[in-house]
Amino acid sequence: MENYIVSARKYRPTTFHDVVGQEALTETLRNAIKQNRLAHAYLFCGPRGVGKTTCARIFAKAINCTRSASAEPCNECESCQAFNDGRSFNIHELDAASNNSVEDIRNLINETRIPPQTGRYSVYIIDEVHMLSAAAFNALLKTLEEPPSYVIFILATTEKQKILPTILSRCQVYDFNRISTDDIIRHLHYIASREGIEATDEALNVVAQKADGGLRDALSIFDQLAAFSEGHITYEKTLDALNVLDSQYYFDIVDMAYKGDVRGVMLRFNDVLMKGFDASYFIAGLMQHMRDVLMAKDASTLVLLSTAEAVKQRYQQQAQSVSAKWLFDALALMNDCDIAYRTAKNKRLTVEIALIKLAASSAAVAEVPASKQSEQNNGDLAPRSTGKAPTSSNAASPLSNAVSAAPAPQQQAIPAEKIPQIPHINPVQAAPKVPTVPTMPQMPQVPAGPHNASFSSDQLLRAWAGLLPLFKEEARMKAMLQEHLPTMAINPDDNYYQLTLKVANSLQKKELLKQMGTILTYLKRQLNNDSITLNIEVQEYNRSQMAFTAEEKLQLMEQKNPELSKIRELFKLQLE
Repeated sequence: MENYIVSARKYRPTTFHDVVGQEALTETLRNAIKQNRLAHAYLFCGPRGVGKTTCARIFAKAINCTRSASAEPCNECESCQAFNDGRSFNIHELDAASNNSVEDIRNLINETRIPPQTGRYSVYIIDEVHMLSAAAFNALLKTLEEPPSYVIFILATTEKQKILPTILSRCQVYDFNRISTDDIIRHLHYIASREGIEATDEALNVVAQKADGGLRDALSIFDQLAAFSEGHITYEKTLDALNVLDSQYYFDIVDMAYKGDVRGVMLRFNDVLMKGFDASYFIAGLMQHMRDVLMAKDASTLVLLSTAEAVKQRYQQQAQSVSAKWLFDALALMNDCDIAYRTAKNKRLTVEIALIKLAASSAAVAEVPASKQSEQNNGDLAPRSTGKAPTSSNAASPLSNAVSAAPAPQQQAIPAEKIPQIPHINPVQAAPKVPTVPTMPQMPQVPAGPHNASFSSDQLLRAWAGLLPLFKEEARMKAMLQEHLPTMAINPDDNYYQLTLKVANSLQKKELLKQMGTILTYLKRQLNNDSITLNIEVQEYNRSQMAFTAEEKLQLMEQKNPELSKIRELFKLQLE
């Protein structure tokens, strides 16, 4: 029975031309050999399974080849055949993971003193060089900087950041790229044809996605599938063998959620769980799918999809049926779900609530006029504003809420009876609040445009109350948001809103300024108005009305009656 050799070894490249996905790098090495511009030390770095050690071996063979004149090893001369048979005395490989001591490096340095017997160069390939100890690196420095004329070092590593800067400065550094999905699929098709294996594009696309840019990983998965499917690799068998969730689930859930089919979304999610997939895996996959659909809405961003051409067409078809704004909101919603999932006690319920919100949010999309809906689906990544106000408003739509407006900018105080009931949190004794300005009369309604919607005082209060859950871990910030409420001035010409928040002291102002970006981003999104600004002012209070600490009270009493200080010192009295 013939010994089986895995594809990663059987089809390992023997020339630069056979290397997959590293064309620019291999061309540089070929030109260096042709022009006889060889450095004394090279560093090959990059992810696993992309060809670092393979290129090092090909380079070592090419510079010692005695027949070829094209900078490619001929694999026929004595030098090439000796290396292929594992009996070459000119090319030495050292695994730094298991030979990382100072003694190992000293032995290597001693070997460099012996010139090559048959070839022109003695090449030392040190794999996983980042595993060397600090002392071993220091022992290598001098020889690496000035080796004998016949010695060339080739260092390979997957973790460039662990290499000492003194080592990096002595080497020519070559960064290997991840192998693209198309290159992996093309290479797998080539191997399948050589091995007499039938494989579909959809199945090999799953393999390439699973390999994550590593060709060696892809070949290992391919061998596994070939054994499982008995030479007939199909999409269904690939999903079963690799325990991968079918992308059709994501396509179905996006379609159902956009149509508002809550029942269908919940049943589809239940099917995912019944197949044994974890909900966190499902969330990550759905977010990635939505991102790919968003990228497919524009031809210029379609290249950002790491998938086969046939699968890209499916993404393009779904991208034409959903709006970009809905995808933006859906991504934000699922991202919040992913964050909450990690600390949730009922994890399934957390995901189900997010899916229900996802499907329910499509109700607003359905109520958008047809002309606007077609504009959002025209392939643009972001909705465009025409600058014209809509002719009619819909009370159920979040983008068309009525708002108060005045002929000129003026201050509007929030009516006390309309303030929502929020639990009072006041960890420290605060100064009394300044009396509010009398309520101004309601202003005429102004129609809203995209990202320039009008809003009322009640809507501002509801949005302000919605800030509290964002700071549930910061009791002091939450207390300040409850204690201080904003007022607003409106310019009716362009729906420009200037919010003013008065705080007790400069410390509170400093803490609020740190969170200014979060607060403004949330308010603009909730109120659908990008023209909102927030100004934080320190309110000057009457000192006579302020509450004092025990120390301050004692100081005031001693100022009025100096004898009290003498009594306290005589009896050594202290505040508790």
